[in-house]
Amino acid sequence: MRKTLLIGCLLAFAFTTEAQLKTPAPSSTQTIKQDFGLGSIELSYSRPNIKGRKIYGDLVPFGKVWRTGANAATTLTFADEVIIGGQKIPAGKYGLLTIPDKGSWTIIISKQTDVTSPAAYKQESDVVRVQAKPESIKNKIETFTMQFANVKPTSIELHILWDKTDVILPITADVETKVMAKIDELMKLEDKKSHPYFGAAMYYMDNGKDLNQALEWFNKASEQNPKAFWVLHQKANCLAKLGKKQEAVESANKSIELAKEAKNDDYVALNQKLLATLK
Repeated sequence: MRKTLLIGCLLAFAFTTEAQLKTPAPSSTQTIKQDFGLGSIELSYSRPNIKGRKIYGDLVPFGKVWRTGANAATTLTFADEVIIGGQKIPAGKYGLLTIPDKGSWTIIISKQTDVTSPAAYKQESDVVRVQAKPESIKNKIETFTMQFANVKPTSIELHILWDKTDVILPITADVETKVMAKIDELMKLEDKKSHPYFGAAMYYMDNGKDLNQALEWFNKASEQNPKAFWVLHQKANCLAKLGKKQEAVESANKSIELAKEAKNDDYVALNQKLLATLK
């Protein structure tokens, strides 16, 4: 009886130990979150390796739906509305699928977020399809890689890289319409302390809007916070763009004075560089 009990305990221990064994996944999972526009994009996918195999036209067949990775389905989550292939895509989670071919890839954004095989794919769930030309790259990419590049305020690229091929999916966002509407809304608030003078002025200056309006807002931001050396520095930049050099010099010098009081050497240097362009 005791011998039987002992053997049972040993077997149970061995099973428990085996069940807890963890080994590296053959295709590791990666999740990337990239701030973009007024929100963010989160990408989740699995990363197989080449391992000496022929990839496109073999491991990844031409003309067939591919989950664009391995293991689980590849997904994109948009925190705010984006535009892909001219189609507005509301915030939410979507599946990313592709149909690779020699001269052109079809990139699919789908309502399906669980497609792991061609048989599970339903074309009627497509949100948008985009054609993309595969580009040859010099260095071989051993591990399947997807990454965001050329990140700008209103546009971004999703690169699909493996072996010696790079496929690019452009993504854009209508930031201006939303920002301008929000500025207009906030500037109408009765409580002027809630007016985003500095942020609105920066947006106008950085995006080719009315510089005189931007200057007016920089002045109001400075009145709200007279010690704000960063506001005076940007005001100097705005004045310089308007061709008002002497006023720009005065604003930059005042910014230097306040930055020194705050022991902020970075803004001292920024103003000095600006002054050097105004001589």
